[in-house]
Amino acid sequence: MPDKDADVRHREEEVEKKHDSSKVASTFIKYAAYLIIFFGILWFIINYILPQF
Repeated sequence: MPDKDADVRHREEEVEKKHDSSKVASTFIKYAAYLIIFFGILWFIINYILPQF
């Protein structure tokens, strides 16, 4: 019995990370587009809306 217990304590598992580079790239493009739109709206507000006040 001690052999089984030792095997359980010293068992090694190999976990393989799945790395999908296309998913990472598409997420980066999506958030980059969000940032460009945000800064575009901010630029519009600063240059056209705020000077009217």
